[in-house]
This record gives sequence, C-alpha cells and structure tokens, in this order.
Amino acid sequence: MHKPQPGMATPMRVTGGWSSDQTGGPPAGVDTLPAMQVLDAGAVRQWADACVRSLDANREAIDRINVYPVPDGDTGTNLLQTMRSALDALLRAPADARDAAGTSLAALARGALAGARGNSGVILSQVLRGLAETVQGASTMTGGALRQALRRADELATAAVSKPVAGTVLSVLHAAAEAAGDGPDDLENVITSAAKAGAAALADTPRQLAVLAKAGVVDAGGRGLLVLLDTLAAVVTGREEVTEVVPVLPRTPESLTTGREAGSSEFEYEVMYLLDGVTDDGAERLRADLGGLGDCVSVVGDGAELWTVHVHCNDIGAAVEAGIGVGRPHRITVARFADQITAQATRFVRDRAVVVLVSGQGAAELFRAEGAVVVDLAEVEALTWADLLAVLVSTRARQVTVLPGSPDLREHLDEAVTQAVAAGQDVVVVPTASPVQVLAAIAVHDPSRRAGDDVVAMAEAAAATRRGELAASDRDGITWVGQVAKGDLLGLLDGEVVLIEPGPASADTVGDLACRLVDRMLGGGGELVTAVLGADAPADLADLLEGHLRHSHPEVELTVYPGGQPDTIIFVGVE
Repeated sequence: MHKPQPGMATPMRVTGGWSSDQTGGPPAGVDTLPAMQVLDAGAVRQWADACVRSLDANREAIDRINVYPVPDGDTGTNLLQTMRSALDALLRAPADARDAAGTSLAALARGALAGARGNSGVILSQVLRGLAETVQGASTMTGGALRQALRRADELATAAVSKPVAGTVLSVLHAAAEAAGDGPDDLENVITSAAKAGAAALADTPRQLAVLAKAGVVDAGGRGLLVLLDTLAAVVTGREEVTEVVPVLPRTPESLTTGREAGSSEFEYEVMYLLDGVTDDGAERLRADLGGLGDCVSVVGDGAELWTVHVHCNDIGAAVEAGIGVGRPHRITVARFADQITAQATRFVRDRAVVVLVSGQGAAELFRAEGAVVVDLAEVEALTWADLLAVLVSTRARQVTVLPGSPDLREHLDEAVTQAVAAGQDVVVVPTASPVQVLAAIAVHDPSRRAGDDVVAMAEAAAATRRGELAASDRDGITWVGQVAKGDLLGLLDGEVVLIEPGPASADTVGDLACRLVDRMLGGGGELVTAVLGADAPADLADLLEGHLRHSHPEVELTVYPGGQPDTIIFVGVE
C-alpha cells in the first residue's frame, strides 16, 4: 500500500467537511435548517448555482492535482466550464421547461453535454443525464428517486468511457451510488451517505492508481465530483458547505513526467465535437472507428438527438471525418496535450493543401481540377466556423492555404483558422473576395516553392486582379450612384455599386451592362479579362463579351469559365 512521504498531502484529508464525518452530523458551529424532503425545481437551480460557485472556488486546487492528461492539468477548469454551460442552459430555458425537477435536470444535462469540456466534462454530462432520466416528467425528486438516479448516473458514466479504470472519478461515483442504496429512504440520508462514501473512495484512489501515488495526489475528477456531492448535501440539509481543499506539494521533476492516468502518451491531441443526426447504430460504429484511431473514446448522448464525441488521437482529420460519416459534426474543438514534448507522432499525411471556398458546381469542378480541396458554398446551409474547421483538419496537411471566394466568410473563417492553428496546423488565408481572384491566385500556385514564398505569390496575384460582378438586387436601397429597386441590375467594382440598370433583367440589358462594366474596369488598364458565368447568365453572354472586346479592346485577352453561381450573373476579373 502506498505510504505518504513526510510533508505529502495525506489522501484521507480530502474528505469533505461534515458529509464525511463518521457520526453523520455537522461540525460544531455550523448552523442547520430543516432538511428538504424532496428536491423541486427551485432546489435544482439552487444546487446548480452552488456547484458553479464551489467549482470556481476549487478550480485551481483541482487543476493542480490533475496529472492527466498533462501535469499542469485542466480537470477543475473543464468541470467548471461544463457546469457553467449546464446552468446557462437552465437559466435560458423557457419557463415551462424548468418548472419542475425533471425538466430542470433535463435542461442541465443538455447544457452540460453541449458545453462539455474534456473527458471529465463528458462524464459530468452523463451524471446529470442519469439524474434527469430518473425523474423525467416528475415535479420533484424524492430520496428514493435520488438513489435510483445515482445508480443510473453510475451506469451512464461508466458506459461513456471506452476503458474504465479503477482509481478515477468512476470509482468515486460508483462508491457513492452503492452507498446511496443503504439505510433509510429519506433524501438527507441518501445524499449524505453518498457524499461520505465518495470521500472515502476518493481517499483510496492513490492506492488504486500508481500514477496518483507517485505524484502524491488523489484523482482530480473524483475530487470535482465530491464537490458536487457535498454541494447537493448542503442544499438538502440546509447546513453550510464545508469542503476542505487538499494541500499539494510542489511537484518533483519525477512526478512532473509521470504517465497518464488513462490513455496512452502516444496520442497528442484531444478532439471533441457535438454530433447531430446520429442513430444508435451510427454511434456504435463511430465508437469502433475512433477506437482504431486513439483511446479515451466517448460517444454519448443526451437521450434525445444530441451527441458529444471525445477521443485522444494523433490524426485529427480522421477523427472528424469519422463523425462526418455518421452525422453532422459541429462545435469542433482540438487541444494539444503537451507542447513541451518534442517527439510528436505523425499527424499529417501531406505537407501542403489549398482550400477553395466558392459557390457553383462549375466553379467547384474548375478548382478541383487544379488539385484544390473545394467547398461549394451553394450546397451548404447555415455555414459555421465548425464546418470550416472540419474542412481544414480533414485536409490532413501541415500547411493549408485558404482562398475564400466571398467577402462574407471572414468572421467564421477567422474562428476556424484560430482553432486549427491552436491545434498545430499552419493555416494562412489569402485575401480573395471573388472567384476571379481565386483563379488568379491558384494560377501562380507552385507546390515546389517554399510555402511562405508561394503564399506571397498567390496574394500578389489576387491583389493585382480587379474584381467586378453583375447581379440582380434582392431589395430596395440607396447606393453611392443612386436609388435601387428590387430586381434592378447592379454592376459592382471591388464591392461597390458603380452601375445600375432598371429591372426586370433581359438578355439585352444584361449584355449591355456587362460590356459597360468591363469597359469601366479596363479604363485603369489591363491585358487579361477573366469571366466566370453564373447560373442565370444569358446563353450568348460569352460571345457578346468576346465580340465587344475584339472591337473596343483588341489587345485584351478574354477567358471565360462556367461557374454556376446561383446569385451572381457574372464575375469579371481584370489583370
């Protein structure tokens, strides 16, 4: 059995306040109120709020004793953020969705699942789901219901972990659930028995996991769970919560390089995302696929339509692609465990990739033929930064150059790039606000050049290309050159309206305005005109432009591509 060294924090000191007192009573000087007989919606909200405050107070201490997945730890932070997400979901829920214990716990469970951080956050979401499932539709929770709820929480949390390990939060939860089944059925006995047994199980974790004994700490996740149990006991009994924080010695170099509590040090990244549209069979298939990529796999749901996925792996792209194969991943987060470890396992399968974001089947096919990874924006509904992040990581390239064909993507793209860079991928966005600028950039792309030089070349080519477009106005408005009615034809130059032709549009008016736009763009010089035709472009527009340029600008070369954009008649680029 592990023996604490002189000065080391004794594991038994983690027992929480009065709840672990062997007499079962409160410590001297603690005021008491009549114990609750049932938990109603108000008590559930009071507990959730108290959990956030208590986890906030204990966060740093829990982080410090966390030896998993890296020595500087984040279990306390992850539990706090997950519980905050749960409380926020409860507070934002409609009144009729939080007017009873059952509906309030369901809101907490869903919020925790949606905002789960780390493996500890996933487990917390399943604890809350277990409580919610047991009292589904009930206005209050009795002691007997809490007993069943803790057992259900134990089942769900254990099922959420691919390879349960003794000496972790699961051991603490199991002990609490078992103890809750003993003695009288009243609410006070159930929760105080659970908290007392959880404290004893937590104290025993260093004897179950050598990594904890080596570092002189108890399990951080179990410590966080005990905070929640003690907080619930305080709410039920009306006694002041007295939770003693474990003192921790400064780590020795040996303890700082200790192995992981769970999972293999072979895997350098934690990948998490939410998943919609998944069947139970799909979830099981995803677990198997992720199990082949890494460890610490969790694929768990809220009992309805939302799932959360967690895995430690090296191949981030493959982990996201596995989710795409069974549903729709979103809110993707990637964290690197140990930047200080120099020897990292191979993550990327190629050095470079170019990602193009454009609308229209013709444009998409054009850029795919150039070897780019293409997202056809016309086929994506409500594009989010998580969707863009999924594209970036799925390239499995060390360095990614992004060529956006629209100026409207900046906000989502910035967030996706930030997440990808934080996960160790080198991502650069070349300012391209139109498919014609994307064409100019990709025309000078040379994979044999140094990555930095290649990006500079593409950026210079895009910047040297003036962009124009012709589209029908979708609303009434005022522009720099006059008033516009819905259906009028607009000629835009570098994003600004410069020409207006009253609608409705006809082949003749479209052709005339396109020629005027090209003439205006060539007024500043140019040798090459590139046109990308939208889905609604007249069939003879390319021939009309060619004839016009041959007569008015015979020195200019014209290149035309079918684009298929649904909302733009023609894009024009001048170089």
